[in-house]
Amino acid sequence: MRLTLAELSRACCVHAEWIVSLVEEGILEPEGETERSWHFSGPSLRRARMVIHLQQDLGVNLAGAALVLDLMDELESLRRRI
Repeated sequence: MRLTLAELSRACCVHAEWIVSLVEEGILEPEGETERSWHFSGPSLRRARMVIHLQQDLGVNLAGAALVLDLMDELESLRRRI
């Protein structure tokens, strides 16, 4: 699955500027050079929705959400190694 910036923002019910802030924070890594050519993978949709839940449910800021997602990725990697 590949989503444009507009499609990802619609799927998450957020403004495109919020998605851009996720990219700036390093939470999402789009393919493409400019915002107009950005494409996001299916896991990007899942990550963006997780950030939404972290912010709404726990009041976590973007830097905190980035840390949580990094730790979750590390945990998943360790589980695969076991």
